[in-house]
Amino acid sequence: QVQLVESGGGLVQPGGSLRLSCAASESILSFNVMRWYRQAPGKEREEVAIMTVGGTTYYGDSVKGRFTISRDNAKNAMYLQMNSLKLEDTATYYCSSVKQLNIYWGQGTQVTVSS
Repeated sequence: QVQLVESGGGLVQPGGSLRLSCAASESILSFNVMRWYRQAPGKEREEVAIMTVGGTTYYGDSVKGRFTISRDNAKNAMYLQMNSLKLEDTATYYCSSVKQLNIYWGQGTQVTVSS
């Protein structure tokens, strides 16, 4: 059973930065794709960033140019660098992986952007 654990969330002022981490219980190269999602209260889940096993990345329109997805294969970890944070980035952020058609989720980490 794949386990994913997010960390790095917190309270930050508008314009600030945070780096989220997602630690996997096995090699992330075994995953077809990894994603960051977020969900704010009362809103639908939003796909934030994607990284394929080949290293191709995609970003949601709302975060393009501000967020960067990356990974460290040796540490079995995926990251989300979030810069120029806005109030509307406030949400619970989840990492997700797909392996052999099975989808795995972390427990989420809260990001609050507030002045």
